[in-house]
Amino acid sequence: MNTPRTLGTPLSPTATKVMLLGSGELGKEVIIALQRLGVEVIAVDRYPNAPGHQVAHRAHVINMTDGDALAALIEQEKPDLVVPEIEAIATDKLAELEQAGKITCIPTARAAQLTMNREGIRRLAAETLGIATSPYRFASSLEELAAGAEAVGFPCVIKPVMSSSGKGQSKIDSAAEVKAAWDYAAAGSRVDSGRVIVEGFIDFDYEITLLTVRSLGEDGQVITQYCEPIGHVQVQGDYVESWQPCRMDPVALVRARDIAGKVTADLGGLGLFGVELFVKDDMVWFSEVSPRPHDTGMVTMATQVQSEFELHAKAILGLPVNVALKAPGASAVIYGQHEAAGIAFEGVADALRVPNTDIRLFGKPESFARRRMGVALATADDVETARVNAKLAASKVKPVLAK
Repeated sequence: MNTPRTLGTPLSPTATKVMLLGSGELGKEVIIALQRLGVEVIAVDRYPNAPGHQVAHRAHVINMTDGDALAALIEQEKPDLVVPEIEAIATDKLAELEQAGKITCIPTARAAQLTMNREGIRRLAAETLGIATSPYRFASSLEELAAGAEAVGFPCVIKPVMSSSGKGQSKIDSAAEVKAAWDYAAAGSRVDSGRVIVEGFIDFDYEITLLTVRSLGEDGQVITQYCEPIGHVQVQGDYVESWQPCRMDPVALVRARDIAGKVTADLGGLGLFGVELFVKDDMVWFSEVSPRPHDTGMVTMATQVQSEFELHAKAILGLPVNVALKAPGASAVIYGQHEAAGIAFEGVADALRVPNTDIRLFGKPESFARRRMGVALATADDVETARVNAKLAASKVKPVLAK
């Protein structure tokens, strides 16, 4: 039987130590949630002064795809839990360490391996679990990609098997665009595996993220709970706004929960999963899953009794969780708009004058034109009003070059 962890005192011999592998804006919020429970947190990322570095007890900068460097850091810190927060990690090394009994990986090292690679998770869902997905092919060369695109038909979507936040993803409408899509996928891959997935386009009405939480019940058994569905809009594969709850056909919601339950049960472990699904009428197709908080789920900082970050923190520690909705709400992304380090933000006061809104600025040390640097949050009596207000608040925040 599983039992909740005994929580110690940070920076003392009794400390409960958690190491986050990836310390961006999502990791930062997980760290804050863990620290509220007295957990000692070690933040790891590939660049210095990442958002999570700024709030952790200790910070390290390493190439997390270097298995030896990762193992050495884990040996140095000896964390109770290792929590992957991004895809670009030496997951084979995590599996090796887990197999040897040297780490507890959240949710499991196998889950990290499968979900880092779109091929692993797609084959699991479609071929092992028999879950409905878009038609797909994998390709390791331009020639294989061209053949795969013809097989699934146009339009189709090309993605690197290893990437995040829409990087390297493109939709093409003809064979003439295959070469450009191949080159773009290679440029956007987190780990240059030289392999892509080509997906047939599904004529869906909308897409959702179904945040699914595996936590311990009173009897020590794992229970699965679902947050209200989150609707979202993506541009070039990257989320730009989200809202909760997303209105769904009741039959579709049942099917969505069934799919999420099957996928997360197979991946195992404890924690929050972001399950992405396509929906048309009462039909549902599986897209992807992240075994960690999801970017579209930032809306839960405003809408839920416990945000996705609090849910993840509590679940991985074996504590009870509450997935209840507090109020309808929405989020809208604030982009950097500049290619520069240490930018500043004007208009935050104006943004906060929009009714029932809040702003999160992530503190990323370097800005890019399309880099997510913050998010506006809004609640309202209905989702439609919240979406309008979140986008209005986001538009009032003006990134400017430091003077």
